Amino acid sequence: MVGGVRFTPPALQPALYLVSTPIGNLADITLRALEALAGAELVACEDTRVTRVLLRRYGIQRPMIAYHEHNEAEAAPRLIAAIEEGRSVALASDAGTPLVSDPGYRLVRLARERGLPVVPIPGPSAVLAALTVSGLPTDSFLFAGFLPAKAGQRRSRLEAFAAVPATLVFFESPRRLGPSLSDMAEVLGDRQAVVARELTKVFEEVREDTLPRLARYYQETGAPKGEVVICIAPPGKAQAAEAQEIDRLLLELAADMPASKAAGEAARMTGGRKADLYQRLIALKERGDGG
Repeated sequence: MVGGVRFTPPALQPALYLVSTPIGNLADITLRALEALAGAELVACEDTRVTRVLLRRYGIQRPMIAYHEHNEAEAAPRLIAAIEEGRSVALASDAGTPLVSDPGYRLVRLARERGLPVVPIPGPSAVLAALTVSGLPTDSFLFAGFLPAKAGQRRSRLEAFAAVPATLVFFESPRRLGPSLSDMAEVLGDRQAVVARELTKVFEEVREDTLPRLARYYQETGAPKGEVVICIAPPGKAQAAEAQEIDRLLLELAADMPASKAAGEAARMTGGRKADLYQRLIALKERGDGG
């Protein structure tokens, strides 16, 4: 039901339908998504309790099955079998576009390997919502999902993105927001950034400032509530040149000595942390930049 009017959904062909659902405001759903959810013979979702709220809002009653990272290995073959038997299956995450920092990759791969149709039903995305409202460059961006929980690994991961000439977009847990912003300020420098929280919901907040100032703010105010997306401006020319020079130095040193020793020598020459430079060198080698 939409606006008090009841509709009959069209019959769906047997296929896997990837249905994008609202990231907060339940009105942010497409008509095609409603048709897919109402017409599917089976709805697979992360948390049936969350998806049931959406279905009830629009008067939809469909059989549901839980599909999440803890049961993906066993649930995926069952869903593939259902499609092969001639049933239509809709996959929905708790919020936003399926597979974006959510389970589903295994299911889509299995469907493609079996020659089964996979149909995207595009719609809401926290990544794009945050990026468009940030006011940062949108012509080129890199979505990196969640950063590691441990500080050392998090800084090393950020090092790998330091020279990327694009707006960086991350998801983050509210309780790690302050520490993560501090590491971002340390590694990426004095860049403009935006913290977008609770997008499309009642307490939506979009806070813009430099990384150091945002880090101080959230360290002082404590962990906020709700879902968080962080957008960070691309490096300036000086920052990009510095990052590229460090990469070049690491690779030159590593050509004549072991990686650990090369990182130590680079730390002495640049004033950086050996552990971070070591992880940065390993990342360069894994990308094939090391020859």
